[in-house]
Amino acid sequence: MDIISQLQEQVNTIAALAFNTFGTLQRDAPPVRLSPNYRDPVAPLSDDTINIAEQPKLMSAALVQAAKQFDMLVSALPLSEGGEEAQFRRITELEAENEAVGEELQMQLEAAEEELRQVQELFKQAADNCLNLKRPD
Repeated sequence: MDIISQLQEQVNTIAALAFNTFGTLQRDAPPVRLSPNYRDPVAPLSDDTINIAEQPKLMSAALVQAAKQFDMLVSALPLSEGGEEAQFRRITELEAENEAVGEELQMQLEAAEEELRQVQELFKQAADNCLNLKRPD
């Protein structure tokens, strides 16, 4: 897998970890009193209280590890040679090459469309000739 695909995969991993972390924090958050006019919320009693306290730490550690992996992949990217000016020059060359290839493809498309028209005309003539043929008596 190339470096760009690895970076994309790592970004997806970070996003999944972040969404899961936020969702878990929302789901497991203890009840809070919204107003002094309401009675105190009743906290659910369960044996999972210890797990709930440890889970954000584990998820944060996984998120930090994924971010470090992303940073490592970014640092492994090759540095551009020649600086920004060389990059602009290379982009200009690639755009010119793309334009030339696009023009060639357009010419090939037009030639193929003309050939298709000719084949369709020949097919039409052949069909008409077949319909016009009479069986000898």
